Amino acid sequence: MASKSGRSRSGQARAAALSPERRAEIARKAAVSRWDKDLPEAEHEGDFNLGDTAISCAVLPNGTRIITQAAFLRALGRSRSPKAGTGVLSTIDELPFFLQAEALKPFISEDLAMSTNPIFYRTKSGSKGVGYDARLLPQVAEVYLRFRDDTLRAKKEIPARYEKMISAADLLMRALANVGIIALVDEATGFQQSRAKDALARILEEFIAKELRPWVRTFPDQFYAELFRLRGLNYPRDTVKRPRYFGHLTNDIIYSRLAPGVMEELKATTPRAPDGRHKHQLHRRLTEDLGHPKLREHLAAVITAMQLSDNYDDFIQKLDRVRPRFGDTLPLPLEAPKEKVQPL
Repeated sequence: MASKSGRSRSGQARAAALSPERRAEIARKAAVSRWDKDLPEAEHEGDFNLGDTAISCAVLPNGTRIITQAAFLRALGRSRSPKAGTGVLSTIDELPFFLQAEALKPFISEDLAMSTNPIFYRTKSGSKGVGYDARLLPQVAEVYLRFRDDTLRAKKEIPARYEKMISAADLLMRALANVGIIALVDEATGFQQSRAKDALARILEEFIAKELRPWVRTFPDQFYAELFRLRGLNYPRDTVKRPRYFGHLTNDIIYSRLAPGVMEELKATTPRAPDGRHKHQLHRRLTEDLGHPKLREHLAAVITAMQLSDNYDDFIQKLDRVRPRFGDTLPLPLEAPKEKVQPL
């Protein structure tokens, strides 16, 4: 199969043999054909400033981040409008017009050439939209800068028609030096918050079982023996009585460190008795294939940290380094009120 660069060269030859009217007609028909297809609708839209340029962007249902065609051109120092009513600035050989100059071709990689097709979509208001993958913007700017550098190395003058684009590309790359283009699009469109919510939902779905699992001995005696020692208490080997506040310690030591949102979801989905205690152990709501194995893995790490610690404060400091809490920047109180041993 011929590569896109090969198709581009043959396309240029065909285009050169066509009249301007015929080229415009072909472009118009191609654009109409694109618009007739079922187009994805943007889920998120927004704007951000890049230097002195306002950049309009969108995120499609598949997660593709788009910079609108007009914003893309402005960022590159271009202000040309789509011609012949096509709604898109592209050439018959499928390269966008801002990369079609022969002088730029040596600096266009195969990967870039294969990823410059315009993306057609519907805006949230239902109108037609066209843009380019946001990641292309710095890559295209780099083409102009490589062309500039090569021209200067050859001790030649930069053609006047490229000066504005090169200046814009230089400013663009400076503006992007400390900011990721994907982060800018996600923040401007609100996709960042949506993505975080979706990711959390997937984590909870994988960790939290829909049905209550049968009771299986999960917390070994060694865990409680070490917890008694670190709290300065005698371990009652002949009874299962433990201080009630051990439940709070276990939530902090175990469930708050398993995965984001897991402890909150476990507590919310496990019913409580009239005295306020949960009717079932929280671990019985963990999934068999992921939640429960992760719990056992975490327990092993916790017990190791316990064995290496002299007291509870020392243990929490070690645990915070190797198994930090999720979504919690403030440590819980290291000291809990001492209570009499109560039956569970």
